[in-house]
Amino acid sequence: MSAPINVRAFFAPDDPEAAMRFYEGHSKLLQIYFGITKITSGNVDWINHRNTVVVIVEDDTGTKTYGGARVQMADGVLPLPIETAIGKYDPKIYSDVKIGSAEICGLWNSKEVAGMGIGSLILSRVCVALMTQLPVNNVHVLCAPVTTRGAKRVGAVIDTSLGNEGVFYYPKDDLVATAMIIRDIHEVASADPGERELIRNLRGNPNQVRTETGPKGTFEVNYLLGLPQMVQ
Repeated sequence: MSAPINVRAFFAPDDPEAAMRFYEGHSKLLQIYFGITKITSGNVDWINHRNTVVVIVEDDTGTKTYGGARVQMADGVLPLPIETAIGKYDPKIYSDVKIGSAEICGLWNSKEVAGMGIGSLILSRVCVALMTQLPVNNVHVLCAPVTTRGAKRVGAVIDTSLGNEGVFYYPKDDLVATAMIIRDIHEVASADPGERELIRNLRGNPNQVRTETGPKGTFEVNYLLGLPQMVQ
């Protein structure tokens, strides 16, 4: 891909058009490739939610969407997707999620950029990097088998206190999901050392252009991760 890719973060209500592009791309991917029509991170309630941050991957014109992820903060108003997803199997999740908890959810990338490392590496890294701009202490994530390794790289550990040692059958009986958590969002001590350094770099310089290297080679990424200060 010769033109730079934009990776930008915004509070969902600040750019409803881009939030809808993110939502439609995610829904289409789930339906076409996985046959999933109902998933808790796939509803649209968050689009007007002030405590949801969208990370979107776009072309340099800002009109084509290649993927994205969401960071949703617990506020007692809109449940985190992980609460809705696994609460009926393990009610402990309801007491685990408090003000100061957040969830990384809805992570996806289009087939167009598959193999570049955008979904497996860059989006997870960016979401963790964003946490120091938010009033967040710990971060939940419900991982499909294909995303568990990427979550571990950026500091998530399996939350063995939930389900069957962290494992649930979700969103269908033949699919496995693993509950994971980052309890030390500032230190991310469990992250791979190289990832920890990249996270710190993005935290120190949220708006920057970097050359990234993925399985399919190198590409330019324009990071636009500076968020407006939250009103408490």
